[in-house]
Amino acid sequence: MKVKDFSLALIEARELGSPNKILEMIPYSAFIGTTAKLNDGKLTLMLDRRQSNIGNPSLPAIHGGVIAGFLELTAIIEVLYQLQINDFPKVIDFSLDYLRPARYKITYADCIVLRQGNKLVNTSVTAWQDERTLPVASARCHFLIKH
Repeated sequence: MKVKDFSLALIEARELGSPNKILEMIPYSAFIGTTAKLNDGKLTLMLDRRQSNIGNPSLPAIHGGVIAGFLELTAIIEVLYQLQINDFPKVIDFSLDYLRPARYKITYADCIVLRQGNKLVNTSVTAWQDERTLPVASARCHFLIKH
């Protein structure tokens, strides 16, 4: 997709209140089964149950790489949807903490933008399954952005 088309699609997604339109432009989100929803303006991403996402079939548990990709994707969608930038953010740093096994069930994630500067955005992302208070993983991600 051309940069101009991407920028126009981002603007349209914001105007329609549809973060899923942004997810549709990122093939990895369909590959792992990610969707988005808005609750009172707060963006939450959901990772669907997929056999291909299992890393440990004996538990079963979701592969750690899928969890990492899901958290990074959550941060990217938050930055693209909530902030007024029209170019894809570039990951500078990504730090992930696995807190407990992510079982084979629907997983949720949300992101908080901790700081937005002229060129950098700092975010914090949390993933959970049954209860928000029992996260399966958390991450910090720093992005380089252009306005």
